[in-house]
Amino acid sequence: METTPSKPVKKFGMMAGVFTPTFLTILGVIMYIRHPWVVGNAGIVGTFLIIIVAVSITFSTALSLSSITTNIRIGSGGAFSLISQSLGLEIGGAIGIPFFFSQAIAVAMYIFGFREGLQSLLPEMSPVILDIMVFALVMAIAFISTSFAFKIQYVIMVIIILSIFSILGGLFVNELNYDFVWFGNYEGSIENNFSGTSFWLVFAVFFPAVTGVMAGANMSGDLKNPRKSIPTGTISAVIITTIVYMGMIFVAALLATPTELLENYNVFIDKAYYAPIVLAGLLGATLSSALGSFVGAPRILLALGEKRILPKSDLLSKTNKKGEPFNAMLVTAVIVVIGLSLRDLNTIAPLITMFFMITYAMVNIVALIEQSLSLPSFRPTLKIPIIVPLIGAFGSLTVMFIINAAVALASLVLIVFFYFYLVKKKLKSEAGDSRSGLFTALAEWSTKKTTQLSPTREVRSWRPDLLIPVTAPKEIRSSFKLIESIVAPKGSVKFLAVKHLDKDINDKLQNFLPEVISRLKSKNIATSHTYISGEDLSTSLKISMQALNAAFFKPNSLFFTVNGNEQFHQSYEELIKIASMNNYGVILYVPFENVGLSLEKNLSLWLSNFPKNWRNDYDLGNNDLAILTSLLLAKNWKGELNAKVALDEEGIITQSDISILNDLIRFPVGSNIESFTTEAKAEYFGKNSTDLNILSLPSDSKIEELIKVVNQSRTSAIFCMDSTTENALV
Repeated sequence: METTPSKPVKKFGMMAGVFTPTFLTILGVIMYIRHPWVVGNAGIVGTFLIIIVAVSITFSTALSLSSITTNIRIGSGGAFSLISQSLGLEIGGAIGIPFFFSQAIAVAMYIFGFREGLQSLLPEMSPVILDIMVFALVMAIAFISTSFAFKIQYVIMVIIILSIFSILGGLFVNELNYDFVWFGNYEGSIENNFSGTSFWLVFAVFFPAVTGVMAGANMSGDLKNPRKSIPTGTISAVIITTIVYMGMIFVAALLATPTELLENYNVFIDKAYYAPIVLAGLLGATLSSALGSFVGAPRILLALGEKRILPKSDLLSKTNKKGEPFNAMLVTAVIVVIGLSLRDLNTIAPLITMFFMITYAMVNIVALIEQSLSLPSFRPTLKIPIIVPLIGAFGSLTVMFIINAAVALASLVLIVFFYFYLVKKKLKSEAGDSRSGLFTALAEWSTKKTTQLSPTREVRSWRPDLLIPVTAPKEIRSSFKLIESIVAPKGSVKFLAVKHLDKDINDKLQNFLPEVISRLKSKNIATSHTYISGEDLSTSLKISMQALNAAFFKPNSLFFTVNGNEQFHQSYEELIKIASMNNYGVILYVPFENVGLSLEKNLSLWLSNFPKNWRNDYDLGNNDLAILTSLLLAKNWKGELNAKVALDEEGIITQSDISILNDLIRFPVGSNIESFTTEAKAEYFGKNSTDLNILSLPSDSKIEELIKVVNQSRTSAIFCMDSTTENALV
């Protein structure tokens, strides 16, 4: 049975999909009924300054948006897609969710504006009925098809252009005012009985006029070529509308006196050459803005659904045969109805503005980050100076707090809430994002600064960064818990898996290592691995150590486990010498038969062979790594640490030095610190009851001797040899 091919989804070009909705959203209600009032308060120069400041923010945002769009394959959702691809789904969703609600609630605001204009023609009609009728009209146009909605917008654009010419025509039929006020007195408005206002309050009234730069970007998933259409359409719309607003300053100043401009919001209508067409333009501007938001908002919701960010994402991400996000449009309609039922949106209108501003700020921040990283993948065809996104980001955030600091702060808190909600969902993006590049750049910058401050690694910054050779899975199984206890929470592990001629062992190792790494990473421990080839373990490891010496983030300690196979003993002894030559510390674990680490509660640290001038030089000799390892294990085991300090005949360490050592090393509260004589060490060592012994390791040690020590105490032990990067006294 043959299936009927689905109708191809219609895509839009620059004119229909970007320029027209952006143009109509910017030339809205503010131009018709608030622009003259702004001129009356701020004067010609003041209004110019207000427009320049406002447009510098939105034009910077338009440029940033356009630059990024020319570099990436932007998906549906406009700003949401752009932010997600750079900063991850969590931040993209945290911005996208409130941005969607803002777009949806804005539809109700535009409907209220349309109704207020319509009431002058139909004063006897109930406002509620008018709101319902207007919403029904907007919804009907949008549900018929997006293409039909855009065709309606063409008609509205013609009406708005004619209304502008009608306002200009008023210059030829009215007595003109040449008594210009260049610098306004900011007298206020009818609502506050002209008790005064300020530059920034007037700016806050005007600013919503220019916040339409995302109208075209919201349609990104429905554009034929968003990479070309969004930059061209958005930038050209912003430039043309800015020229219109600039020109309207002089038109308003010529048409009416400053007093008329302040007292009469309908100056442009009353003084127009043909008033009905201007009223039609006002109605058309609000209708087109409502249509644009009602068409754009479901596309954002669709994109959020496609990325599985919201509940019921499967339903939200579905489209009908025409390619329209039908389910998302129904949800948007419900939200608009809720907005209409509030009847007065003055309380939430500032919140809506804040979400728009945060979105603009994030777009600029994305552009700023992408430029700062200087990655080869960032090759926009539209290149902008770095000052552009800086102006856009700083300006957007500043304007938020100028308009209403309390609401701005509440908006940011809400976005942080959304962010942590999405972090818990552990979202995964198939496309990836730029966050790894950002953190890599920060790491590189930190490395350079650290190298400039101190060419050698500071002992105060020491932490356990282990290099672990692995020849078989059993080596890690027996010591895994010990490794985890040494490096947690801020250490790191690098596994060097040595390939064998035995294919079975290689296969087991390749299956086992990823499991070990996954568990360590789940504990937030930085872990990596690689495979090395070589006939001899010590030779392969020697080359690896020498190669790693060139790296800044290189391991500082070699960790390996001694097993019962005597054929490796010589290799282990060579590894200790190689580590010493390359300034690596050594942590050598020798388990006692099958006992392992026993209860993991009690630790015994054995300190001896202190240098003669240790008090003056603050140098404990080959004891630092043993001390630091014992402190880490005691903390992670939540166990008891018993420090045993060897006294000697020469008086290098005396009984009175025990308390001094305790103060310098800063052993945990509850630790037991006691002394023993070197002559009685063997007997004392054999009677000691503990889960693990920690001792120093001379570079010329023999493995057989270490095993004897373990067998004598019948307790597993760690033998530690210092490098040059530890100091337990700092």
